[in-house]
Amino acid sequence: MKRIFLIGWVALLMPAVGAAAPAFKSLQLEFPPDAASFPDGPNVKIVNQNCLACHSADMVLDQPLLPRATWAAEVVKMRNTYKAPLNDADIPLIVDYLAATHAPPP
Repeated sequence: MKRIFLIGWVALLMPAVGAAAPAFKSLQLEFPPDAASFPDGPNVKIVNQNCLACHSADMVLDQPLLPRATWAAEVVKMRNTYKAPLNDADIPLIVDYLAATHAPPP
């Protein structure tokens, strides 16, 4: 009884011999432009080149004002945990930007 049941499931999961594979269509999507941009500051070009590849400027700018040490930890987390392709040399430049433009006053 178990053997027949297993064979029945295998038959349901396997496509019939000679059956055509399902057709998939590619879609072209146009997303609305991001209204926000990173404000001018030290190393804004480096920030644009690295951060906008994964998320919008709004995503960063909507974060609370964070101290430099917290921004440094966040940038390292982006590279180590989320595998953002950040060069070692760019990390302190990105942190400098965030600390200068999006941190609480000293």
